[in-house]
Amino acid sequence: MKLSENTLHTDSELIKKLKKDDLEAFNQIFYNYSSKLYHFAYSYLKSKEEAEELVQDVFYKIWEKRKDIKEEFQFRSYLFSIAFNQIKKSFRSKALLNKYLASGQPDDSNSGMVNQDVNYSSLKSLVEKLVDAMPEKRREVFRKSRFEGKNAKEISAEMNLSQSTVENHLLQALNFLRKHLNEENMAGLLFFWLFLK
Repeated sequence: MKLSENTLHTDSELIKKLKKDDLEAFNQIFYNYSSKLYHFAYSYLKSKEEAEELVQDVFYKIWEKRKDIKEEFQFRSYLFSIAFNQIKKSFRSKALLNKYLASGQPDDSNSGMVNQDVNYSSLKSLVEKLVDAMPEKRREVFRKSRFEGKNAKEISAEMNLSQSTVENHLLQALNFLRKHLNEENMAGLLFFWLFLK
């Protein structure tokens, strides 16, 4: 059977089947989202192998937690939230923050992770507060782009906005975040570049 490319109004039905251990429904979900998820992961990780591995990990988690998925939730957002959390774990495991801080202060032997107590949770909370402070349409455009992995064309169709309007909202949202995170502290700016760029 040929899998369909049309995801419109099908997620809820697919999730119902998935919760009943329907492997065909799982394969359809994989077909619908694996490519978009790969490009989303690659935009952060810059590695084909790591992006492919992340996609496999995400779908493994989807199968593993299939009974717990809420049908009323937007599945796409749920899927990309899992991917986003995996990406953050990947960055942490590589100690990119340590390398960044060390390269900025090469002569300071106390510049490592031990003396840079960065609370990722509080930084994430700060970003979320800044996003919440944006005008409603800009906030929605930004969330669809950065947290759901949608491109400007998809957002334009969903929100009934021109593509140039969507791109303008994104540009203003990113400038707003960059400005406020830079004012907050360097760690906040780093968080922005690592996870939201």
